[in-house]
Amino acid sequence: MKNSAQSEAPPGARGHRLIERFLEMMAAERGASANTLAAYRRDLESYAEETPDLKAAGPDEIRRHLAGLEASGMARSSAARKLSAIRQFHRFLHGDGLSHDNPATAIESPRAARPLPKMISEDDVGRLVAAARARLDKAEGKALLKAWRMLCLLELLYATGLRVSELVGLTVQAATSEQQFILVKGKGGRERLVPVSGPARAALKDYLGILAKADGGGSKWLFPSFGAAGHLTRQHFALDLKALAHEAGLDAAKVSPHVLRHGFASHLLEGGADLRAVQQMLGHADISTTQIYTHVQADRLREVVETHHPLAKKS
Repeated sequence: MKNSAQSEAPPGARGHRLIERFLEMMAAERGASANTLAAYRRDLESYAEETPDLKAAGPDEIRRHLAGLEASGMARSSAARKLSAIRQFHRFLHGDGLSHDNPATAIESPRAARPLPKMISEDDVGRLVAAARARLDKAEGKALLKAWRMLCLLELLYATGLRVSELVGLTVQAATSEQQFILVKGKGGRERLVPVSGPARAALKDYLGILAKADGGGSKWLFPSFGAAGHLTRQHFALDLKALAHEAGLDAAKVSPHVLRHGFASHLLEGGADLRAVQQMLGHADISTTQIYTHVQADRLREVVETHHPLAKKS
């Protein structure tokens, strides 16, 4: 009786059930975050509205959907993200025996130039650290804890290149379980060990001492907060960092946690670090994501040659 009811359900309802099954798989097997699942749901429901039978959809239906997105003025990067969701969805249907093939394999992603990341110089990072240390001399009580927290956040972020969500979500145990490393839980629940430099480790040790005095050593989170998450939020840290940039005499609009992550990667490569090692520390699943920093270095070298080489000047 149940099977009969399912077969009589309208195509739209059947499509939404398939999407729900896919999202359940992504959450259970791949550890997709709530934000990722919400994005997949929006993309796939939009696709399902134009595709009556998702199980029988072919390449033409997908191309028609992408053409509609392009006609609406959608950026190629956004269309490529939507195609990625459709690809994974059809891969799921095929893998579970719900469709005969995966029609998305025949579709090429819309190509768009990847923007180069915003960068920060080593001198500007030094100015940020100096401004953070200057706060320690002026602060007392709770303000002293906050000042040490900012210095620790700054030192750790630039020393490890963590994503801001990974940084603010660190636990005390993850930051202290290994003497020279931090255990990070990244995207998809994947864990990695990231080495920590001497100065960052020293700042962490001093900060932990101040934190233990403030809360009796009972905090689970490395950067605790009274908010719902229990730890400092990304937004709060970003605002504090911009205030610090202003104190350091920098353009606050050009400074963010993500810019410091980019600086970590770029400065490592400038110093001769191996691309694979940088990929591992950043937690990139695909090395092509890390290779964007090699383009940054190439552009800088080209600028140096064009500016300073005698033949370039003559031309």
